[in-house]
Amino acid sequence: MIKEKLKLAKKEEVAANVYKFTLEGSHIPPRCSPGRFLHVQAGDGRAMLLRRPISISAADDQTCVIIFRASGAGTEAIASVRVGDTIDVFGPLGSGFPLLDDGTALLVGGGVGVPPLHFLAEELVKNGIRVKSVIGFRSAEDVFLADELRQYGEVEVTTEDGTYGTKGYVTDAALMNSEFDTFYACGPKAMLHPLQENIEAPGYVSLEERMGCGIGACFACVCDKKDGGYVKICSDGPVFEKGVVQL
Repeated sequence: MIKEKLKLAKKEEVAANVYKFTLEGSHIPPRCSPGRFLHVQAGDGRAMLLRRPISISAADDQTCVIIFRASGAGTEAIASVRVGDTIDVFGPLGSGFPLLDDGTALLVGGGVGVPPLHFLAEELVKNGIRVKSVIGFRSAEDVFLADELRQYGEVEVTTEDGTYGTKGYVTDAALMNSEFDTFYACGPKAMLHPLQENIEAPGYVSLEERMGCGIGACFACVCDKKDGGYVKICSDGPVFEKGVVQL
């Protein structure tokens, strides 16, 4: 884990209240991998003490990209940062997605669960893995990263109101797929539960949760295990093998 002030090099609003930040730094970016996250300070850190966990959508040796929804005081403060300013960041934190050695991967994402799958798709294709993505949103104005994911394979987009792509829920569309070896999913528990319970193939789920410290010390993000006990999403996860956590 590294603390670094990253420079905001580029800022885009890619969907309604959804922001894409390209951050520059020398220590955190080269250590990023799919499924891990950054713990981002909101404002000056005095009015809002808790950092916000934000997943990583892309990275290279000098830059990393985060995409998040401005939906509360903390993320709204982060969204207000201007290009050229710096952001105080811890990371990368958590466990990432294990990468397949061969075969076909099904990627399933809902809303702000889509960004880490973009990073994952890129790395899987580098490994020679065939990738299909199924991503879901509420409406056309909420859709993002669909075109970027098409660079790596077939993409199906669902919207709840039918204004873009297939009308319906991303879980229903995902469960219609059968020709894959492993699935990877990121989104709310209500989306992950039917995937974990109904897909027979091996897979991995990435949980979204409010966090305190980000390193497993405060127990703010515990989740029950299926076989008893608990895990800490920030440090044991956020990625878990299918069947480990109770959704």
